[in-house]
Amino acid sequence: MSLKDRCKQQLKERESAQLYRRRQVLETRQGVEVVLDGRPCLNFSSNDYLGLASHPKVVAALEAGARRWGAGSGAAHLVSGHYAPHHALEEELAEFTGRPRALLFSTGYMANLGVVSALLGRGDTVFEDRLNHASLIDAGILSRARLRRYRHADGKDLRRQLATVEQGEKLVITDGVFSMDGDLAPLPDLHQACRQADAWLMVDDAHGLGVVGETGRGSLEEFGLDGDAVPVLIGTLGKAFGTFGAFVAGGETLIETLIQQARSYVYTTALPPAVAEATRVSLRLLQSESWRREKLRTLIRCFRDGALERNLPLTASTTPIQPLLLGEAEKALRISEQLRRQGFLISAIRPPTVPQGTARLRITFSAQHEEQHIEQLLDALVTAGAAE
Repeated sequence: MSLKDRCKQQLKERESAQLYRRRQVLETRQGVEVVLDGRPCLNFSSNDYLGLASHPKVVAALEAGARRWGAGSGAAHLVSGHYAPHHALEEELAEFTGRPRALLFSTGYMANLGVVSALLGRGDTVFEDRLNHASLIDAGILSRARLRRYRHADGKDLRRQLATVEQGEKLVITDGVFSMDGDLAPLPDLHQACRQADAWLMVDDAHGLGVVGETGRGSLEEFGLDGDAVPVLIGTLGKAFGTFGAFVAGGETLIETLIQQARSYVYTTALPPAVAEATRVSLRLLQSESWRREKLRTLIRCFRDGALERNLPLTASTTPIQPLLLGEAEKALRISEQLRRQGFLISAIRPPTVPQGTARLRITFSAQHEEQHIEQLLDALVTAGAAE
């Protein structure tokens, strides 16, 4: 079979299973009110939780950074691409997370691949929650360590599996906030399991930092855990921070090890310094404007109260990620399209992103939403047939 025929066969199979994905063209800047493929929509599909992606001060910092530092970094960090804004941002992120050091990566995917492959190898074992993000699963596979997956948020199952491994290092990896379900990992229980089994704990808090916790320091703050309990913390900048890139925060020895051994750090071009300048501003806004988190919590309560009244199939999430479980991919696609016709942008999430039989609408909120938007959304969901 030719390459073309093989690809055509795979695409046809994907489309017949209602799993084909199509890109949509956004014609406005990121925000609550957008134009997509020429049609105005209220946007409930963004990870811009605090509404910082289009904040005038963040945009101005990006523009000023580009004028001073140029559009690109020109090289990898270890060649000639590590700029003063990168260094300053790393120091500020370390202070924000309460860690001695932080290290910038170009994407969250690259951060996860780099960290796990630098810390583990053949003879070691990585333990992962079954609902971990794809980048974490891929990181475990590519590290060449043995990969074990425990039941979602189940510390008892993790303990059972940890007890079966006697040789090599053991690394437990979990999302802090699960990207498709919106629930928090039971971090205190996982920490205790790791402590008892002499294992390390790594948390990817991509969807928690900036949003969860009293001051926005994420799921670790929510549970009162420090760097001793969770020695490896991953954060991304393209969600609540509103910019782009990722970082790892941890101890001095960990960060120096990653600088030397994380291939996805060593062998790639550094993030543009202008993006680092923009992120420094968004980090300050994230910390100083606590009203954004407070407003998000109000919006979430408003949505959940209204959804319960309308018999919409909620999960237990208390974060800005509010999934409505619909079951089959065809139903999720159909309702998503009906919502589009009503002027609402909400993505249908289907396998393999989520397990079979759990296709859903992934509704996300931003501090830029208003309560009137929530009421309009709730009515539209009922009209589209999402109620049980």
